[in-house]
Amino acid sequence: MTEVLFYHLTESKLEDALPPLLDKSVERGWRVCVQMKEAARRDLLDQHLWTFREDSFLPHGTDDGEMAESQPVLLTVSDANPNLATVRFIVDGAEPPSLDAYQRVVFMFDGYDQEQLEGARGQWKKLKGEGHTLTYWQQTPEGRWEKKA
Repeated sequence: MTEVLFYHLTESKLEDALPPLLDKSVERGWRVCVQMKEAARRDLLDQHLWTFREDSFLPHGTDDGEMAESQPVLLTVSDANPNLATVRFIVDGAEPPSLDAYQRVVFMFDGYDQEQLEGARGQWKKLKGEGHTLTYWQQTPEGRWEKKA
C-alpha cells in the first residue's frame, strides 16, 4: 500500500523546505512528480529549483516542457504521471490523483494558510477512512522535521 506522509510547514516556506526533500529523493534513485494547482506557481518553482543553492544541481523539468517523461523530478499542474514517478508531492492544496500508482505520496501544506490547512485535514480524514497508513510531520523551530503522528 502507498505510504502517505503529511508535512506541516510552520517554520519555513515551501521554496525552502521542498528542495532538500527532492534532493534526497533523487539521491535515492526515486522519480518524483510535484503537483500544484497553478501554472504560474509551477513556473516560479521551476526557476527557484535552478538557483536555490549555488553548489547544487537538481535535475527537473515541467509538464509543459520538452521531454517531460524523462525528468527525474517533474513539476506539474495535472494529475498525470508522464515521468512514471513513484513518489508524488502534493503542494499548495492541489487535488491528488489516485494514490495507487505511487510508493509514497507527500502532502506539504502551509500551516499559516487556512485553506491549505483545512484541505490537508480533509485529505487526512478521507485517506484515513480509506484505510491508508498515514504519518504526520511538523517542523521544529530549527526547521527540522519531527514525527508527531
